[in-house]
Amino acid sequence: MFLEDFRFPGPTMPEYIYLTHPLREGFFEQPTLLESVVMEEHFQYLKHAAETGGLILAGPCLDDTFGIIIFQAENDEAARAFMFDDPSVKKNVMVAELHPLRVSLQGR
Repeated sequence: MFLEDFRFPGPTMPEYIYLTHPLREGFFEQPTLLESVVMEEHFQYLKHAAETGGLILAGPCLDDTFGIIIFQAENDEAARAFMFDDPSVKKNVMVAELHPLRVSLQGR
């Protein structure tokens, strides 16, 4: 690849990460019916964000410790709103912590 072939990407929105942790001990081993319903809503919420272009990555850790959501938002306020509108957070199944992030490398 020659330098003249390189193109800088256009301006992008800032990236953020939020981690989700269950509020209840035993959530992963035996979720209640309500928790299962809310987690399906959580999945659909993130799926919609992926389809509309704001979500970069989301998924649970397989050791049942936390979930990770990486996304773009216009600013800190919009990022907080996205996190707090997540049904798992809004309905008190998960607690979340938000952090600004810079994605430096991203594979395909």
